[in-house]
Amino acid sequence: MNKSLATFLKIAIPLGLGSFLIYYSYSKFTTNQLEEISSYFKETNYTVILFSVLFGIFSHVSRAYRWNFMLEPLGYKPKVLNNFMAVYVAYIMNIFIPRSGEVSRAVVINKYEGVPFDKAFGTIITERVIDMLILFGFTAIAFMLQFEKLSQYLTSVLPLYTIYKLIGLLVLLSILLLLFFKFSKSPTIKKILDFFSGLKEGILSVLKMKKKGLYIFHSFLIWGLYLLSFYIATFALKETAGISFSTLIITFVIGSFSFAFTNSGFGAYPFFVASILAIFSIPETVGTAFGWIVWTTQIASIVLFGGLSFLILPLYNKNK
Repeated sequence: MNKSLATFLKIAIPLGLGSFLIYYSYSKFTTNQLEEISSYFKETNYTVILFSVLFGIFSHVSRAYRWNFMLEPLGYKPKVLNNFMAVYVAYIMNIFIPRSGEVSRAVVINKYEGVPFDKAFGTIITERVIDMLILFGFTAIAFMLQFEKLSQYLTSVLPLYTIYKLIGLLVLLSILLLLFFKFSKSPTIKKILDFFSGLKEGILSVLKMKKKGLYIFHSFLIWGLYLLSFYIATFALKETAGISFSTLIITFVIGSFSFAFTNSGFGAYPFFVASILAIFSIPETVGTAFGWIVWTTQIASIVLFGGLSFLILPLYNKNK
């Protein structure tokens, strides 16, 4: 496939899906309901939202600090501010080009701190794996709290046989890919394997860490701050201020997974948040407004700090 076409599809498909979800969710509402959704934006306590965003920023500071625990065994200790700005560059890139953030983050730290791209990228992949494990932990808690409602919701969104098909297809493709790399004698494949060797070193740096306890602490702190940020945001509307702990956890989990479907959750986050809150008898108009309020304010902070990071990085590192 042509590279420019592949890039176009990578951007267009998630944007198209997000746009469809927006159209689909809003097409169900009457004119009165749309006016009701609009009124929630006016009634929102934006001071509360500001505190919610602030705790989100704290989580990124923790992520920047945690990164050094993995880079130190490789012989590198970047400035935490460079790490912080690299994280924000990654987030803002993910808004426009899905999955480009991890690459961008490794490029930034390579350019300004001299960390080899493949090793930096390996540490980022490890981060993502650990983040997913913690998210699965939250998912397990959500299932324990509301198994019947959550399983009913998930199977209505994605039937069980479809899930089995996707898992089977993923396993088959993985086996074929491994066989191809193992037996191929192509020079290009050799370069890819050399890259994966550096990647592996970055991934395995987690085993060489001297401060494993602090790394684990920051891993849980990051997700604790994510949850706290979301919890604080529920108080921005009086209709969501009284939700139970189980509803909070389940909505947080579903909202977190929604970021995988479109550009940083565009369209998907409000849609899935509204649909899961509806199961707990919170009107879809409230859920839709709440989803958009949380999503837009968090994205606005990413655009602000990501944009500033692009500007400040070369100035902060001008002597390098």
